[in-house]
Amino acid sequence: MKTLRVLSLLALVGYLMSCAKVPISGRKQVNLLPESQMIGMSLEAYNDFLTQSNVLPPSDRQAQKVSKVGQKISAAVEQYMNENHLQKRIEGFQWEFQTIDDPTVNAWCMPGGKIAFYTGILPVCEDEAGIAVVMGHEIAHAIARHGNERMSQQLIVQAGGLTLAVLLSEKPQMAQDLFLMSYGIGSTLGSLKFSRQHESESDMLGLVFMAMAGYNPDEAPAFWQRMSEQSGGQAAPEFLSTHPSHDTRIAELNAFIPEAMQYYNP
Repeated sequence: MKTLRVLSLLALVGYLMSCAKVPISGRKQVNLLPESQMIGMSLEAYNDFLTQSNVLPPSDRQAQKVSKVGQKISAAVEQYMNENHLQKRIEGFQWEFQTIDDPTVNAWCMPGGKIAFYTGILPVCEDEAGIAVVMGHEIAHAIARHGNERMSQQLIVQAGGLTLAVLLSEKPQMAQDLFLMSYGIGSTLGSLKFSRQHESESDMLGLVFMAMAGYNPDEAPAFWQRMSEQSGGQAAPEFLSTHPSHDTRIAELNAFIPEAMQYYNP
């Protein structure tokens, strides 16, 4: 029966790969899970995270700056999706931008537009443009549904082909752990980071998203150069752990900037 479930899922994967594409990049992808269900799990996990974290109040200047950039980019993304008949990609999204008082150099975005921005990354950002580089990259993960894709893969590998509904019913803790891992949030099973392919794709989409919101894509290579310098030859910060090498990523960003500039709206 387990083999039959896996074979059935693989057949479904083949079908889905023929029709699901990431906006802008056009890459075919596998999303086995209903995005509405992913958004529901996201809301619960996000609220749990916030209750256990030191969230800066809306009156804080750092939080205001992060929220301002997030609102500009999310508005630009929504406009693009609507104009290109891609509304389903953001169906059910309720954007939220929270700044966490934590020295960790990190940021992430969950399904439904739930974003956490750590104060530890703000000195590297330096200004709004730097925040936009990170914000565009993280929002790109959600728009591209990388977490759904990652969790779909793990359902096949770790859950023996069980559907999410069955896993939630029979092994709810494992389902929650797989979800948290798929979005890079600590769990009892460790952290499954996004693949380099996902990271490079989010770099590309992030450049476009920040450009749409009026931020110059030329700022992106400079930001990643500062990230490289911060690591100082030591282990990379958490935010960079699965990214391509610094030189590779900066070269890729510079190569894609001319295309991103077509969306630039100062």
